[in-house]
Amino acid sequence: MKSIKNHLSLIVALVSILFSIQIFVIVERSIDAYKQNLANNYSVVVVSQKTITQKQFFRINKLINEVKVLSPDNVIKRLNSGIDKSNMDFLKLTLPKFYKLHLKKYPSPREIKRLRKDLLNNRFVIKVEDFSNTHDTIYRLLVLFKNVVLVFAAVVSLVTMLLILKELRIWQFKHNERMSIMGLFGAPTWLRSAVLFRLSIVDAIISSIIVFVIFSLIASSHWILNEFNNINISVVIFDNVGDFFVLFGISIVLSILLASMIVLGHKEEV
Repeated sequence: MKSIKNHLSLIVALVSILFSIQIFVIVERSIDAYKQNLANNYSVVVVSQKTITQKQFFRINKLINEVKVLSPDNVIKRLNSGIDKSNMDFLKLTLPKFYKLHLKKYPSPREIKRLRKDLLNNRFVIKVEDFSNTHDTIYRLLVLFKNVVLVFAAVVSLVTMLLILKELRIWQFKHNERMSIMGLFGAPTWLRSAVLFRLSIVDAIISSIIVFVIFSLIASSHWILNEFNNINISVVIFDNVGDFFVLFGISIVLSILLASMIVLGHKEEV
């Protein structure tokens, strides 16, 4: 019963750490997907005195992904009050050129300022509308949300690691007599602590499997998928191969590292 309790405490702690890490990964993927969605809908309007080709725009700034020419027909129709065809053609030629620029990604405020500066450095560009106020607000909200989740995951992981260290320390005190006897007979440190490492590794494997099952169920949940569809983004909630092996590796390394800290601490006390 005590053995099960020891295992359960370590498993719950490791599951908490792995769960926090995967939640942060999901949030990061969601933000990246949402940024891409915003980038597809976000555009910069440029007014130019003369025609600027796509290649010229691409040379101005690498962030520019697509250039669309805005037709002046709508503006002319509003001004049209019996203008004959020849004057209308002349008006089209004299009106400035309007372009809508789509970007490769959702830019940071610094990238927007740089893009604006690069565009205005072109001698033909007379105005740039980048909707910076709205853009900056959305970008800062995304960064804030990501940082909050990161801090939360870090705090949970730190507190849980301290709990794991405490559990392993308790286990060491319970077996201190047996380990001391083995030391008197010349057993090396790794052999005296073999059970501790085995306990850590077994719990790490069990924790990884539990997290795998939890996130596999979450990834197949229709409610979760509908929530992502409602904000028009597609996110890989859990990669059964890639994410599992990353979490498994973190669990094993963390368990061995914490067990090693306990063993080294015990060695120093001797």
